[in-house]
Amino acid sequence: MYDWRKMTPKERAETLAWRKRAGVPWHSPPHFDMGTSLHHVYAACYEHAPIVGQSAERLAQCETQLLEACSLAAAETAVWCVLPNHYHLLLRVENLKRLFEELKLFHGRTSFCWNGEDDARGRKVWTAAANRAIRSERHYWATVNYIHHNPVKHGLVENWTDWPYSSAAAFIAEMGRDEALRIWKAFPVLDYGKDWDV
Repeated sequence: MYDWRKMTPKERAETLAWRKRAGVPWHSPPHFDMGTSLHHVYAACYEHAPIVGQSAERLAQCETQLLEACSLAAAETAVWCVLPNHYHLLLRVENLKRLFEELKLFHGRTSFCWNGEDDARGRKVWTAAANRAIRSERHYWATVNYIHHNPVKHGLVENWTDWPYSSAAAFIAEMGRDEALRIWKAFPVLDYGKDWDV
């Protein structure tokens, strides 16, 4: 995610020239609409600083405001998880550009609020959000498992339902514990997220 900092000046110039030719954003992940309406969206605090996790109140505030932003641009927010330094969403989206406009506004509002609370005006809070189109049923269920398992992966809790800032408890209540366990076994996470969710 932070490869830019590891590049030589020549590598940076070549990468920037390619991004300009390709018509993608110069310094943020491109948001390709692959013709599917299901997307896994991910955004992190700058340098993965635990800005969201300053307090339980801030985590809850982030979750509420993030879901409100999604409700303005997504047909459905199927799965989500807000962590101390990043969030994940699995959404059904008809206009990907509009979703990212709403997320940009959400990032701006929360940055302004939290920087004021922390007496840190000018601090960069968020990196640009990235998205990945869901390509298959297997990809969908592996993404559901990955998002719900994220607090466990990062050592925040032992069980999905112990983390209150996600859709995991509602998912298990709706699916039933046996079906959720079947989905977990049938669609394993394996190395999903390796090298980009650190």
